[in-house]
Amino acid sequence: MERKLIFSPEYVEFERQAAPRTQEKLRYAASLLESVPVLSTQFVKKLVNTDFYELRVKVDNEVRVILFSADSDNINTARTIVFLNGFVKKSTKDYKKEIEKAVKIIRRIL
Repeated sequence: MERKLIFSPEYVEFERQAAPRTQEKLRYAASLLESVPVLSTQFVKKLVNTDFYELRVKVDNEVRVILFSADSDNINTARTIVFLNGFVKKSTKDYKKEIEKAVKIIRRIL
């Protein structure tokens, strides 16, 4: 199964500003989302009370979280994924602000 990936300008900028090693891991994670039919919940999780998913990428001692949207309620049946934005996870407080950003991005795209 091949999924179509769409990258928002905000996500592209997030990746561009990352260190080369981090960029490599982000691209690898994206390639897994694109091609692996069944995704582990250790890797991808649906965010509670939202229409978004998170993809976690650990680099050294930091966790990068990528918020994305899919065209299905079940990520394993999704055919199109839109990468919205990314951030370095420091605390659970980061999510509210980043989800608000993701909502603005998805509204602009649609």
